Amino acid sequence: MESSLWKTPSTALSPGSGDMARKALKLASWTGMALAASGFFLYSNKYLDPNDFGAVRVGRAVATTAVISYDYLTSLRSVPYGSEEYLQLLSKVHLRSARRLCELCCANRGTFIKVGQHLGALDYLLPEEYTSTLKVLHSQAPQSSMQEVRRVIREDLGKEIHDLFMSFDDTPLGAASLAQVHKAVLHDGRTVAVKVQHPKVQAQSSKDILLMEVLVLAVKQLFPEFEFMWLVDEAKKNLPLELDFLNEGRNAERVAQMLKHIDFLKVPRIYWELSTKRVLLMEFVDGGQVNDRDYMEKNKIDVNEISRHLGKIYSEMIFVNGFVHCDPHPGNVLVRKHPGTGRAEIVLLDHGLYQVLTEEFRLDYCHLWQSLIWTDMERVKKYSQRLGAGDLYPLFACMLTARSWDSVNRGISQAPVTATEDSEIRNNAANYLPEISQLLNHVPRQMLLIFKTNDLLRGIEAALGTRASASSFLNMSRCCIRALATHKKKSTCSSFRRAQISFSEAFNLWQINLHELILRVKGLKLASWILAFLCWLLPTPY
Repeated sequence: MESSLWKTPSTALSPGSGDMARKALKLASWTGMALAASGFFLYSNKYLDPNDFGAVRVGRAVATTAVISYDYLTSLRSVPYGSEEYLQLLSKVHLRSARRLCELCCANRGTFIKVGQHLGALDYLLPEEYTSTLKVLHSQAPQSSMQEVRRVIREDLGKEIHDLFMSFDDTPLGAASLAQVHKAVLHDGRTVAVKVQHPKVQAQSSKDILLMEVLVLAVKQLFPEFEFMWLVDEAKKNLPLELDFLNEGRNAERVAQMLKHIDFLKVPRIYWELSTKRVLLMEFVDGGQVNDRDYMEKNKIDVNEISRHLGKIYSEMIFVNGFVHCDPHPGNVLVRKHPGTGRAEIVLLDHGLYQVLTEEFRLDYCHLWQSLIWTDMERVKKYSQRLGAGDLYPLFACMLTARSWDSVNRGISQAPVTATEDSEIRNNAANYLPEISQLLNHVPRQMLLIFKTNDLLRGIEAALGTRASASSFLNMSRCCIRALATHKKKSTCSSFRRAQISFSEAFNLWQINLHELILRVKGLKLASWILAFLCWLLPTPY
């Protein structure tokens, strides 16, 4: 597959006039069926409040889906496929549809906002019109009233707020799709963060997912190339876990213990005596968001150091431990100067969404990244296919690295990503949407959250201006080497073989250190001058 990998499939968004009537009939039929099923469901379950899960809420979702589908079916039919006019019109349809979807998420809140945020994080997998539009959902999450917050705390902890806290800020520090966080002070003087779940989200979540499943199936009938059932499957699996704050507390303690050797990572302590499934009490830790360059400059925090630290933390999670925090958007990753040492520190928040990697997946993923970093294309193909990519392995490699196929073939650690290449990949993600959705439907479920995590981390690097650095690949490679060596040592009983593995591990790590040193030397202007001077003194013989 060439770097002209990006081309729009002719069957995806340019239906011929011959089948327009059939598709329009399907759209009307599915819309009617969805409304009828929703009406019956609402009647039988007595959800008649329009503000919760009533006819207005369901009708809004069905109507939005129908309008978006109709727009795609009709807007492109009279324009020559592949022409400049077609591409411009396609971009406009994407933007209109993304805005409608965003409005739906804001209106229906809860699970809809959560799924919209997930889509908005897939910068290199979905059209830019969608990701840029849906990103606003991170700052437009609903807030529960203080009356609702008091009721949840009273129901779960059995006491009023004034009985539990010396002070409790009415204005939340932040609100998300499922919960909001308030700053409070306990009677013993400890300052805490209190995470309180929105009261209606628990009851709505399962119904929301059912509604989404019906709508995704309807869209698939109209556009068979677009397979988004993976999104519904992920929501089904992950939402119940995210809604259980006791699970979140256990995740926080597990990752803190797992990465206790990393002295620049801070995970807030959990106070179990005042935590339930809907209320989580934790140590209050202040800091600036990881994408806030002004905060870092003001507090004399090195942006490049933070980027390296974040890369090391996630490489340890993914390659070494197989236990991955999958929601590293800037609101969940803070930076600060440690109060005691004054050293830069990363604070990791919101531990509701983790992906546990099987050992087979983790080792295959290690091998794949090693192959990508060291440009071993045969092994790139082998391990991509082992991870479910099939014949789409070139696209899979591009999605994983957010690099063009040409760059993957040249070596992703050899040349930094350019602004032109990054823009090309973002702008042309729409052209491969059917293949991308097909791929996401066939890779192991573990890979879906890894894709999301990768794109969120790249977004942070882009905001910090550190994405061009090769050091992140070298840190990944170090973790891959350690993980693979540890596995090999566990698989042998021979002391001699273990010694061989340890020697090979040390040698490979030494090679990486040498490679990193060479890259740093190349980056020094003084070294460039010296090399130029030596070339002048010792001209190349012909």
